[in-house]
Amino acid sequence: MRIRTILLVLAILLVAAFVALNMDEFSRISTLSLGFTTIQVSLGLVMLVLLAAATVIFLASALYMQSTNLLEMRKHTKELNSQRELADKAEASRFTELQNFLAAQAATQQQRQSAADTALAESFAQQQQALLARIEQSDNTLAAYMGQLQDKLDRAAPTAGV
Repeated sequence: MRIRTILLVLAILLVAAFVALNMDEFSRISTLSLGFTTIQVSLGLVMLVLLAAATVIFLASALYMQSTNLLEMRKHTKELNSQRELADKAEASRFTELQNFLAAQAATQQQRQSAADTALAESFAQQQQALLARIEQSDNTLAAYMGQLQDKLDRAAPTAGV
């Protein structure tokens, strides 16, 4: 139990023990004035009844406040759970959106890469064709030079042998 509950029960037990020990004094009849009339009643019993009524009212008030607080806490807990679910859904939505964005970026990058690969392959093919043409041209030029040199040697050779 909580300390407040223990103290409340202890106080009630002490008051009950005090009343039990002094019951003769509490039950002695005396004249009381209510303002507009006077009555013959036991002052101790009237005070005990007022104390009991105040205690009951206090306990009822505490019970009401605690139950109201409990209901309020349940309401806040439900709202918090619903807000948490909304946040989780929003986060999942953002993750899905991010995943779609990354997939689109990857697809775009792959298209760029394949376009670059195609352009590079075409460039290599053109360079290879140009290189082959240049080699063939150099080969033809070299063959022409060799032919001219051979021709000069052939012309020079018959005069050297005469």
